Amino acid sequence: MKYSDILRTAFFAFRGNWMRSALTSLGVIIGIAAVIVMVSVGQGTQAEIDKMVSGLGSQRLDVGPNSRRSSTGGARQSASSFYTLKESDVEAVRDELPEVQYVAGSLRGSTQVVFAENNASTSWQGVQPDFFDINGWQIHLGENFSAQDYTSAAKSVILGETVRRTLFGDDDAVGQAIRIGRVPFVVVGTLQAKGQGGFGQDQDDVVMVPLETARRRLMGAMGIPPGAVSQISLTVADVRDLGYVQSEVEALLRQRHKIGPNDEDDFVVRNISEIVATRNATTQLMSRLLGAVAAISLIVGGIGIMNIMLVSVTERIREIGLRMAIGAGPSDIRRQFLAEAMLISLIGGALGIIIGIGGTFLVGQFSELPIALNGKVIALAAGFSVATGLFFGYYPARKASLLDPIEALRQQ
Repeated sequence: MKYSDILRTAFFAFRGNWMRSALTSLGVIIGIAAVIVMVSVGQGTQAEIDKMVSGLGSQRLDVGPNSRRSSTGGARQSASSFYTLKESDVEAVRDELPEVQYVAGSLRGSTQVVFAENNASTSWQGVQPDFFDINGWQIHLGENFSAQDYTSAAKSVILGETVRRTLFGDDDAVGQAIRIGRVPFVVVGTLQAKGQGGFGQDQDDVVMVPLETARRRLMGAMGIPPGAVSQISLTVADVRDLGYVQSEVEALLRQRHKIGPNDEDDFVVRNISEIVATRNATTQLMSRLLGAVAAISLIVGGIGIMNIMLVSVTERIREIGLRMAIGAGPSDIRRQFLAEAMLISLIGGALGIIIGIGGTFLVGQFSELPIALNGKVIALAAGFSVATGLFFGYYPARKASLLDPIEALRQQ
């Protein structure tokens, strides 16, 4: 038999039992659609993690106070027990650990920022010079803080893009006077926009001032210890040194804070790469679980195709006997039934691809899950559709080809 004859026969068989064939293909439709949606969500989540890695830095350590030690019996202790880190710790890390590339202390808080009749509720950060390099901040307009700004507690401020847009709209902010809380400041620069961070926060909703300015003018009434910082951030030039630097930072701070061998640290070192790796492993596990659900749907759909093809073979035994009697060989019969199984699978796969693409866009539109739909995902789904038809259609096709033509013609 010619391949065109085989395809034409398969199409007529499909059309003759179109309702049964359509119901049979439902499993393949659901499976293919699930593959597209799940893989797209998995790839989108992975891309979001990669974005978070680039934003946070895989060669970075953050040191903060140990909140468990700074509270007793559920009651918060004095400010001095919370602000356990100091600028002198920053300098010690810089001087004693040559593997450290950048290191900076910082303070942070929240406040109202006002310009004319416009105001914004935002967060502020008091920073040291290396803070911009550690966090990948670039100046968009204006200039960075000068050395004198850092040493003189100057009333200079740099605005994130969200705050700048809220206060000034399309106007230039550089050189304008604003109020942070009740303190007047002059805008010396604006930051290049970063957009949404890896944890969903608006990275541009921030204002930055020199560290000493924050300590004296924004936190003066809080009575924090002299030289205190709430966090120390650092990066290493070589990611292979990260584990060594972490242990050295812990040992150095324990020594400087005079912590005994059996005493709990009054600080916590957070390794950003470990946090990202944990989230990455969790995402991969979820992707495998979602992929398993899609695979089960395909298997169920394939079993449905195999069952319906076995029923078709049983119903058409006399037809098979007639075809063999007029010259069709076992390979012709096998190709005919395999083509019918493939047709059901391919039609189900095509509908599944259409539904899967639509479902992916709906997921992206009505949920916060990131998606990444590309041609490889669709090609993968099409490949699964072909494989399902071949795998689950072969047994019924082989069974049909092995029938004895004489016995088949005796069937009523």
